[in-house]
Amino acid sequence: MTRHSLTERSALADLLLDVGPDAPTLCTGWTTRDLAAHLVVRDRQPIASLGSFIPPLHGYGERVRLRAAALPYPELVARVRKAPWWSPTGNALTDPGANTGEFFIHHEDVRRGAPGWRPRTLDPDLDAKLWRNVRFFGALTLRRFPAALTVAAPGHGEFTGGTGGEPVRLIGAPGELVLFVSGRQRAARVQIDGPPVLADRLRTASFGL
Repeated sequence: MTRHSLTERSALADLLLDVGPDAPTLCTGWTTRDLAAHLVVRDRQPIASLGSFIPPLHGYGERVRLRAAALPYPELVARVRKAPWWSPTGNALTDPGANTGEFFIHHEDVRRGAPGWRPRTLDPDLDAKLWRNVRFFGALTLRRFPAALTVAAPGHGEFTGGTGGEPVRLIGAPGELVLFVSGRQRAARVQIDGPPVLADRLRTASFGL
């Protein structure tokens, strides 16, 4: 069985080398060098990587990330390409669950950061795994949305979120939905059915992931 976490990691590393250290990404304010440094820290210094989510650790995490970003770019990408065996997120036991969605999202951050990109046709097994990520991220990011929100991926299923009220449906392929619920709405090709005001609010919400 394909370990999509590894194939997405390898494809991202190849793309990082192709586009160079100063290419744009979907991560606001980050170039490809910044994104690569984030992934290196995530693999090797998990306490520092928590600075993205825990405010008291933000300053420490950013200092560690900037030190990683100062590495020669080929060395930085080489570290993205292969996590050390002792990595809490990159070892054989944790890697598929921890990294399939992570590396798919960041691969698309680089692909879709430049004009002219097109959606990929994904392996059905990767689609199924990304749908699990949609459900996980969606439970975190959509729970307070002020509507009776249904998220649907044709052929995979649907789930509900939000606080109730007027019905809104968010529809798309798993890969597009995982980008949407992780805060990449502007680059995700999805359909939103519902009142225009709520649809616009969903497209511009700050999900914080």
